Amino acid sequence: MSSTRDFIEKDYYAALGVAKDADAAAIKKAYRQLARELHPDKNPGNSQAETRFKEVSEAYDVLSDPKRRAEYDDARRLFGAGGFRPGAGAPGGFSGGFPGGGGAGQPFDLGDLFGGAAGAPGTGGRAGGLGDLFGGLFTGGGASPGGAARGRSQAASGPARGQDVETEATLAFDEAVLGVTVPLRMQSPGTCPTCSGSGARPGTSPHTCPVCNGAGVTSRSQGAFAFSEPCKECRGTGSVVEDPCPECKGGGVTTQTRTITVRIPAGVKDGQRIRLPGKGAPGRRGGPAGDLFVVVHVSGSELFGRSGNDLTLTVPLSFAEAALGTTLTVPTLDGSVSLKVPAGTSSGRTFRVRGRGVPGKAVTGDLLVTVEVAVPSRLTPGAREAIEKLAAELPDDPRPEVTAALRNGATR
Repeated sequence: MSSTRDFIEKDYYAALGVAKDADAAAIKKAYRQLARELHPDKNPGNSQAETRFKEVSEAYDVLSDPKRRAEYDDARRLFGAGGFRPGAGAPGGFSGGFPGGGGAGQPFDLGDLFGGAAGAPGTGGRAGGLGDLFGGLFTGGGASPGGAARGRSQAASGPARGQDVETEATLAFDEAVLGVTVPLRMQSPGTCPTCSGSGARPGTSPHTCPVCNGAGVTSRSQGAFAFSEPCKECRGTGSVVEDPCPECKGGGVTTQTRTITVRIPAGVKDGQRIRLPGKGAPGRRGGPAGDLFVVVHVSGSELFGRSGNDLTLTVPLSFAEAALGTTLTVPTLDGSVSLKVPAGTSSGRTFRVRGRGVPGKAVTGDLLVTVEVAVPSRLTPGAREAIEKLAAELPDDPRPEVTAALRNGATR
């Protein structure tokens, strides 16, 4: 999860290459394109692509969540480029303090600035979100900087959720319609098997960080503010590795290839993104695993098409079958069905076979069978003679409306 410092310093819109007013669809489209291009499976050994992939994933995690995006935008407006910075002049001409803060240069309470709680007058119902965002970052009303550091140390040294992982799966047409269980082989971060995630060479162990005393964060004061940030010495872990593990270089995490079995539900569509909770990268310090997102690509079918939850099928019909009627045996994705074609059926007529389409959550779609009269491109002398005799027995004019229009001069 992104920290408050990330919110202030990182430009997630630039990472995805979208405008700040981009809608959810544009953000999703940009992310999917970049994730495909930068995925570690397509760029093995390319550390630059791997770094960009992580940046893009982090940006999408924030901007795809309406609540987190609103908090991010608020933080950037207040403390980002062009906004208020501690030590610089405050907006509205207040050079050292804020109204109600007790005078220039004195500490102030963010509760006074943001209304104190969600739903406070004039906050538009989002003050609670800002309070959560900046909680523990600033001292309020006379609280000591150490109090903020202690609040942040619990988050820094506690369990951390694993990263979300995205992969792709290509399915045959019938597999997408009926559902299938597939093995997925992918690369993702995982707990180092050599050091069991400690980051230290086997036989040794990390020791408490001497800079933050194991808190994982350090504090510094600047004007009316006290900032808490991850300790640079231990990178927010609270411990220092003197003799790093040769496998993970002290990080406790390695890129691992693993195969998992995934059940793809029936009825998925091409481009659909399926979320599998807890199947992503393992968590740190006992935290839960992230989620796995599978982007499905569906191959086409030589026989069937798809329209929503209905399957479509075109079946050729001889002239005799169309004129006299017949019973056809037509294929489905899980067998076959008999279809009665009445006498006098015209080419292009569609018949509906209920319940033999794509399974859905509420109802299964239908199979739509369109018949087309097949006209032979070559005739034997006997066939030609038979058709000429038949034509003499058929009604004189199969298109009376057209003939009447021509007689009346309506040719334009």
